[in-house]
Amino acid sequence: MTNLKVVKIENDELLFNDGTRLLSNHDQDCCEHHYLDFADLDVTDFDELEFDLTSDDFFNRVEDYGIELKPIKGHVVRVPGYGSNNGYYSSNIDLIIADAKGNTIKSFDVSECQLWNDY
Repeated sequence: MTNLKVVKIENDELLFNDGTRLLSNHDQDCCEHHYLDFADLDVTDFDELEFDLTSDDFFNRVEDYGIELKPIKGHVVRVPGYGSNNGYYSSNIDLIIADAKGNTIKSFDVSECQLWNDY
């Protein structure tokens, strides 16, 4: 999982050239929605960037915004996070590294990395 390139963005996740996937997860209850918004990115945002997903240092948490993906060399790519609920439910959100079959390899709590829209 080193020197990986983003080859596709689909279903609100990043797909890397070795099949590794990067996505967010929230165990949704009734009236809530929490996610990192990969879908608004374009694959060209990742041109000539390579990532080392074996390092816990491949991203920065940006409180009240989202995350920044840090390539081995080059510019960071900012990914916004969004959250909404009525205050009763959980606001947890995880950044997940998964293999090509969807099995979780590693998970990071990024709950503080989302813009809020309480209702």
